[in-house]
Amino acid sequence: MYELSVKDHFDAAHSLRGYPGECAKLHGHTWDIEVTVEGETLDGIEILYDFKQLKADLAAVLEPLDHGFLNEVPPFDVLSPTAENMARVLFDLLEARVGDAVRIKEVTVWESPVARITYRR
Repeated sequence: MYELSVKDHFDAAHSLRGYPGECAKLHGHTWDIEVTVEGETLDGIEILYDFKQLKADLAAVLEPLDHGFLNEVPPFDVLSPTAENMARVLFDLLEARVGDAVRIKEVTVWESPVARITYRR
């Protein structure tokens, strides 16, 4: 089994609805995102999935979030913009972009250098 990972980041603000503390207030993060795909079969040029393409896939799903207020950006205008929800939403968006070429193994979201959440199915 092969695994391939890429990372990117974006800057955005959010506030956690119903949170009993400081994070209920408007605040921002530089969000670091890592996506890992996996597969057993290499293509005709003996690669799993093009790094360049996976970087482009990740950039495309992050672009609507960059320098925004997440509470106003779908689906976080309805879902709470927690790191947990972000990891799951990004997983689903990336899964739709890569199709059957590879399987999304996991998406990890860091809201700080010492705090992260990973979503996998």
